[in-house]
Amino acid sequence: MIAWDKKKLLVQYIQEAAEAGARLKKACEVVGISLHSFLRWKRGNLTDRRKGAPKRIPRKLTEGEREIFYAVANEARFRDNTPQQIVETLLEERTYLGSSSTLYRLLREKKANAPRRESRNPRRSGRPQELVATGPNQIWCWDITWLRSTVRGRFFFAYVIIDIFSRKIVGWTIHEYESPELARDLFNRTIFGFEKKPYFVHADNGGPMKGVTLQAFLTSLSVGLSYSRPRVSNDNPFIESWFRTLKYHVTFPKAFENLSGAREWFASFVHSYNTKHRHSAIGYVTPEQKHIGEDVLLLALRQETINEAASLFPERFVRGPRKINPVTHVFLNKSA
Repeated sequence: MIAWDKKKLLVQYIQEAAEAGARLKKACEVVGISLHSFLRWKRGNLTDRRKGAPKRIPRKLTEGEREIFYAVANEARFRDNTPQQIVETLLEERTYLGSSSTLYRLLREKKANAPRRESRNPRRSGRPQELVATGPNQIWCWDITWLRSTVRGRFFFAYVIIDIFSRKIVGWTIHEYESPELARDLFNRTIFGFEKKPYFVHADNGGPMKGVTLQAFLTSLSVGLSYSRPRVSNDNPFIESWFRTLKYHVTFPKAFENLSGAREWFASFVHSYNTKHRHSAIGYVTPEQKHIGEDVLLLALRQETINEAASLFPERFVRGPRKINPVTHVFLNKSA
């Protein structure tokens, strides 16, 4: 910032140059100021208001006040207090050193704004690894959904495993409680029933999903484990989407009278879904057809039919017949 005395000298110099015949604007450029600054200084307003110029803030704490505030905030009695609690305590002691926002800012500048407690610091969970299935029985996802009973507050728990490539429900069971042991038994029956094991099993972070019993069983079979981030249902989209298909179906009961009734209805629905439901994401074939590879022949037949129609009625296919290709890659938690 140019000193007040120096500004007066510059104004006097420019005025003398102008009286000698120099143009004001040129004289200002010579000394490195604008014409507007000269006119403002000439009127007696000598404050530097240029953008980025140093400014004096009257309400700002002095360096000494800042050091005192920082030292008080770090006294042993305040080691478990937040800046707001510190300020309020000082006010009760008839002492005002600054606001809580000032203390927050001061602590940030000194990199001392760390948690003041013994608990573990919050930890951000990374996005699950990207998995891709190019065929059936490579990646399975599973979860547990609650089914209402006719008794208020009582639920049945449906354990469901889905193959993300074919969208087929490869395993399920219903019980009256959640348990890692029951989940282990389900995977045991499913894997040895198919006589094939998946490369990866993806699940949420619930107790049955991360139970030691199930983890040990899958690890012993060299099956990879993948988990969603806490409270992020989008990390397990295939099974969550299927639960919506289940519970929004017109035949879904509002409540089940007993466990055997729930299992009977569920078995019928899963069979119908696997063998009759034409799934849009896999080319409108059924999950069973996709799982055993029949979709390739079916889609080829559709392509042949539409090609023949295009040759007979070319005016109806201005852009040519659409391409009908089977889905060959299905991604789980695809990276951006």
